[in-house]
Amino acid sequence: MTKPSAVFEEVVSANGKYAGDFGDKGKLALPPARRFAILTCMDARLDPAKYAGLAEGDAHVIRNAGGRASDDAIRSLVISHKLLGTNEWFVIHHSDCGMQLFTNEIIGDLLVDDLGTAQFDGKKWSNPHHHGGSVAGKFVHWHTFEDNGKSVVEDVQRIRSHPLVPKQVPIYGFIYDVKTGRLDEVAEATAAGRVSA
Repeated sequence: MTKPSAVFEEVVSANGKYAGDFGDKGKLALPPARRFAILTCMDARLDPAKYAGLAEGDAHVIRNAGGRASDDAIRSLVISHKLLGTNEWFVIHHSDCGMQLFTNEIIGDLLVDDLGTAQFDGKKWSNPHHHGGSVAGKFVHWHTFEDNGKSVVEDVQRIRSHPLVPKQVPIYGFIYDVKTGRLDEVAEATAAGRVSA
């Protein structure tokens, strides 16, 4: 049996401290107290609890690479509203997003060549090893994008037009600035997400 990594030990230790101080959090209700949801990127520099002023139990936070309105993200938003009562949604992308640094073709080619972690030199991606990978990456839609503002608008429009999304749920679009911590509204996205009769 292999010895657990340092990261594993750190996570387990941190959880022990957290659980020891858990207090009344076990009594939090299942529906989010502030009745809203955020769809945002998985980027480690983003902390929705901090940038949106959340406490545990306040809101649903749905994260994926790029904060994109994928089928699974929309599935989560629909559950969030239909079964757990959220009535406002925020789509929040961010500056300096890694999803702008590659295309479906680039990641597909990298995965065919090798499944290990690729390297980026500021201009181009490459594999340090070539052990053979899988063609399966060629059949995944990776939801990459070039224009951040445009991608927020597209995601809000995709959510707004989905047949399972109620017209009375407003959807707001923002870009989080990783250099300042500020949320900058994308007016065109918020307009696209407005409530309709």
